[in-house]
Amino acid sequence: MANEEDDPVVQEIDVYLAKSLAEKLYLFQYPVRPASMTYDDIPHLSAKIKPKQQKVELEMAIDTLNPNYCRSKGEQIALNVDGACADETNTYSSKLMDKQTFCSSQTTSNTSRYAAALYRQGELHLTPLHGILQLRPSFSYLDKADAKHREREAANEAGDSSQDEAEEDVKQITVRFSRPESEQARQRRVQSYEFLQKKHAEEPWVHLHYYGLRDSRSEHERQYLLCQGFSGVENTELVKSPSEYLMMLMPPSQEEEKDKPVAPSNVLSMAQLRTLPLADQIKILMKNVKVMPFANLMSLLGPSVDSVAVLRGIQKVAMLVQGNWVVKSDILYPKDSSSPHSGVPAEVLCRGRDFVMWKFTQSRWVVRKEVAAVTKLCTEDVKDFLEHMAVVRINKGWEFILPYDGEFIKKHPDVVQRQNMLWIGIQAKLEKVYNLVKEAMPKKPDGQSGPVGLVSGDQRVQVAKRQAQQNHALLERELQQRKEQLQASAVLPGVRIKEEPMSEEGEDEEEPMDTSPGGGLHGGLANGLPAVRAAGGDSFNGHPPSGSAGTLVARELRAFVQATFQKQFVLTLSELKRLFNLHLASLPPGHMLFSGISDRMLQDTVLAAGCKQILVPFPPQTAASPDEQKVFALWESGDISDQHRQVLLEIFSKNYRVRRNMIQARLTQECGEDLSKQEVDKVLKDCCVSYGGMWYLKGTVQS
Repeated sequence: MANEEDDPVVQEIDVYLAKSLAEKLYLFQYPVRPASMTYDDIPHLSAKIKPKQQKVELEMAIDTLNPNYCRSKGEQIALNVDGACADETNTYSSKLMDKQTFCSSQTTSNTSRYAAALYRQGELHLTPLHGILQLRPSFSYLDKADAKHREREAANEAGDSSQDEAEEDVKQITVRFSRPESEQARQRRVQSYEFLQKKHAEEPWVHLHYYGLRDSRSEHERQYLLCQGFSGVENTELVKSPSEYLMMLMPPSQEEEKDKPVAPSNVLSMAQLRTLPLADQIKILMKNVKVMPFANLMSLLGPSVDSVAVLRGIQKVAMLVQGNWVVKSDILYPKDSSSPHSGVPAEVLCRGRDFVMWKFTQSRWVVRKEVAAVTKLCTEDVKDFLEHMAVVRINKGWEFILPYDGEFIKKHPDVVQRQNMLWIGIQAKLEKVYNLVKEAMPKKPDGQSGPVGLVSGDQRVQVAKRQAQQNHALLERELQQRKEQLQASAVLPGVRIKEEPMSEEGEDEEEPMDTSPGGGLHGGLANGLPAVRAAGGDSFNGHPPSGSAGTLVARELRAFVQATFQKQFVLTLSELKRLFNLHLASLPPGHMLFSGISDRMLQDTVLAAGCKQILVPFPPQTAASPDEQKVFALWESGDISDQHRQVLLEIFSKNYRVRRNMIQARLTQECGEDLSKQEVDKVLKDCCVSYGGMWYLKGTVQS
């Protein structure tokens, strides 16, 4: 307020918008000249313009009588440019450099922010600028002097040669006819720098007449800088609402939107992804994941997305293989790309990858050597194809990475029929290209109700049940060994492990981890790769990790858990699974963590990594799911706040929500010192969130 009183309003000025010269007014910026000399004092010999390019050339006289002008240098320049002979085409007819050319260049392509202002009789009149051009001296006369010099040297060399030199030998001339130009070649030629320069040179110059500052025509044109009508019709742009005026002052930045990447290179940002159209979301997800069940795709897109629209979009970028969607080859290998290994063009790569996809529609297993023998591609390219959609099994070959999705097949028979028709067309092309013998191709088994060459979902369930019954004794022994290992393992002091209810029949049948955002996706899907429900252990495609492979999986999982809890000290099981899902999305296909991590295995790893489960007393009417009621916290991180954090966690093991003054008093009592506000804020920020004046452990508050 004091500053406003010291700076009172002196005068209010009306502002008018003049538009008579809005499409014709240019601002010329000249080189710096002495203050005593204006460009209006210099005679303008000629002026010309190229309107499309907004390019101007001005020719101005040089004051040769000025004492600062070097006459000898001017004569030397004129002699170098025109030579000793007088000609009508000479640049300097007076044998003296008596003029100079200025060429323009655009300073900015957006002139909407600039205007010319004229203040007259207490009114300010603004005229928008159509262009801003900087005029710089042109030294084209030096190029002309160099050309003259080369001509004189060539003439001297020709004069020194022998006059009686024999005529040149007759040379054979080969006539060649150019091939028709393709569309791609024409596009490259049109966008080339040489072509653009040629187009600019073809635009004709329009000669202008220059009027000085004191000329009557200049005074007449200057009147157009004043607003012609004061009825308000011409000044509607200056009558804006406060919101429109604020938008004009601070428009949204378009450059930031252009610089924002369309698709992340490694980790998908779901928040950014969901701002894109649905078709782009599906394409980006499939391009990154490559193989995905339809149910998992729906969970990643969100519950509000229409499944019919997703079905239409997925068929444009993927093909149905064993009830799962595999990204199309032309999405991974665009038209003008090539193999990074062998340099093979994209068309050949797409054909070879389509053959691999077609083989998986016929069987669960594919042999790499067979694919290489048929497609004639190098080993690296074939391995890339297989890694996109399969996992290698020792002494067996490559098995399709996902189990057969019989549920989708039964639910969408129209989509399955349409995909089968597409595969028939692809098969016909592959037979023609690779000379495949129809008799040697796999045939559809008798009585099969699923796609060609695949076992139906009901048959797979029956086979799985028989195998489970046969291995029942083995599973019980593994269960007993696991219980003994858990009992014998050393538990950290003060750690309270929440017991999980076991099945009544005594089976240790673990539910695979559900890492989908909604938590309701069947089969424990994680980034398009399901953790297969398996009796008696964590498994994937029926092959449980064991030996060194199991040790590596446990080591990778523990590294993820330790790194996660070092960043976020308190996590619910639901939030931990969500973070693990995002971690899987950043891993390459076929990574060992895709072997299927169950909830039990994840919890055991958390407890083994130095964390504790906090038994928060949730209220009876809570809406939290079972996974949200399992709260884990890092007990010791090695910093000075460990003791404060442990006291805080003990408070929340008895209270669902706590006031700040109670936390402050308990910390002071247990730590035996008067803690500062900054220390209390730090431990609260690490472990808690505030809601409605109360403090909750992270992930436990239900609004």
